[in-house]
Amino acid sequence: MQRREFLKNTAFATVATTGAVMGIGSLTDVIAAPAANLARPMIKKSLKWGMVKENLSVMDKFKMLKDIGYDGVELDSPDNLDMKEVLAARDKTGLELPGTVNSMHWKLPLSDPDPKKREECVKSIEKALWDTKQYGGTTVLVVPGVVNATVTYAEAYERSRAELAKLLPIAEKTGVKIALENVWNQFLISPIEAAKYVDDFKNPMIGWYFDVGNVLRYGWPVSWIEVLDKRILKLDLKEFSFKKQNDLGLWKGFDVEFFEGDCNWPEVNKALQKIGYSGWASAEVSGGDRKRLQTIKDFMDKIFAA
Repeated sequence: MQRREFLKNTAFATVATTGAVMGIGSLTDVIAAPAANLARPMIKKSLKWGMVKENLSVMDKFKMLKDIGYDGVELDSPDNLDMKEVLAARDKTGLELPGTVNSMHWKLPLSDPDPKKREECVKSIEKALWDTKQYGGTTVLVVPGVVNATVTYAEAYERSRAELAKLLPIAEKTGVKIALENVWNQFLISPIEAAKYVDDFKNPMIGWYFDVGNVLRYGWPVSWIEVLDKRILKLDLKEFSFKKQNDLGLWKGFDVEFFEGDCNWPEVNKALQKIGYSGWASAEVSGGDRKRLQTIKDFMDKIFAA
């Protein structure tokens, strides 16, 4: 059986086994045709604001990151930073603000049983969308929901979709997209399901913020990239080691430098080329001082040099 046929058949099998339970429809259009463009992706490199540990002003942090060679930095929203100060630093240094990370989606998940908590999270994402517009960014990173002992998979699916639907008109007004991230939330743990979840909104203002390292708990990055394809809006980069996970505990799998874990970065880069991805890639690892941030930037250069 050809690989392409296998993926299609797998998609239809998923509908047969899970569609009846969750009320989701056909997956005919989940997997797009392979992209013909194999050109090397044009990657702009970013990192998360919380990784910058130097005791400096906002302006001096921006200057340092620009000097190191980063193209941008992602802030949290809502946060305590002064908007005018941030914008002044952006304009002075040329360091871009490609997007924000919503700061409430773990504390008050969109799948929470309490409608008031869900409402509070929606309001925080709405604020993040407007903040990001002012920053000149294009996405807000959002965890779509959490499955746990008190929230079933079906409940997370239904609640999160209902809350995200409320936010799409705001995304359209701001021009800022909602970028769902694959995290260890026990939810949307198959690439085909993740693609279907986005497609069912039938709205271009929602997509995926694909985290390469996070996905190794559930599968292989190349498989996810192949299926998510043009739904990938941005990338998060981190490493993961199966050996450290097995020897020291699950979360210790992240305690490893780039190229010392189990992410096959040349294959990841090749998969991104196959889908024609170009855009932002943000490091999401342990940060530190200038020297540490330079090391991370050098690793990112190496990842995309293959």
